[in-house]
Amino acid sequence: MRAKHLRKYGKRPFSVVVVHGGPGAAGEMAPVARTLSAKCGVLEPLQTGRTVGEQIEELKAAIEINAGRPVTLIGFSWGAWLSFIFAATYPALVKKLILIGSGGYEEKHGRKTQQTRMARLKPEEKLELKSLGSLLDSQATKDKDVIVARLGALFTKVDAYDPLPQGKVEKVACRADIFKSVWKDAQDLRASGKLLELGKNIRCPVVAIHGDYDPHPAQGVEKPLLRVLKKFRFILLTNCGHRPWIEKQAKKRFFAILNEELA
Repeated sequence: MRAKHLRKYGKRPFSVVVVHGGPGAAGEMAPVARTLSAKCGVLEPLQTGRTVGEQIEELKAAIEINAGRPVTLIGFSWGAWLSFIFAATYPALVKKLILIGSGGYEEKHGRKTQQTRMARLKPEEKLELKSLGSLLDSQATKDKDVIVARLGALFTKVDAYDPLPQGKVEKVACRADIFKSVWKDAQDLRASGKLLELGKNIRCPVVAIHGDYDPHPAQGVEKPLLRVLKKFRFILLTNCGHRPWIEKQAKKRFFAILNEELA
């Protein structure tokens, strides 16, 4: 992984790695990395691979070159799945896995997420969503990164329960090409049952942190993972949406939990 695709926070040793969602939403975990770096060194890889396999190998290189030892892997949204797959593929490199706002691990839970989001959108937003989807699928659309960024903004709005006022907005480099290619891989993994099955290869303790207002159903994470993981805990945050670090009522508890897990 090139230096420009890896951010470092705090001092060595880098014992924590945060993994962004999307796929293709590089940079969104910066607020979490900055906060945690007050107590430990943190790596924030900005994934560029266009397949799940390529992203796994990017993450492996970032850890082996910069950490040199097993790390605590903190994955958000799609990044929770990627971290889950990574911990199953390279168990010796992960000492603890923390999943934040993970998507459901079975196909039926993905449909539930879409239904919840659609129900929260206003009529005009539903029309915009349909239009954006058509533009994203059209070969005539030139700047698809802008389309993906707007889709992300729509979902961020309906995914939040009681968000804090956003001052300086975190710069997120949205990549439509990464989103489309990696997400297809990820959907295929879930639909085939292989995603959940990978959990049987994970040896480290796993903690899932999930907001009760997150459109990704909590039972779609807790129940399947209880079946396949040997060391698993599920923590539900009340009055909390998909991104706990922007939630007025849950942010403090969220970081208290993370600091406790990293102690």
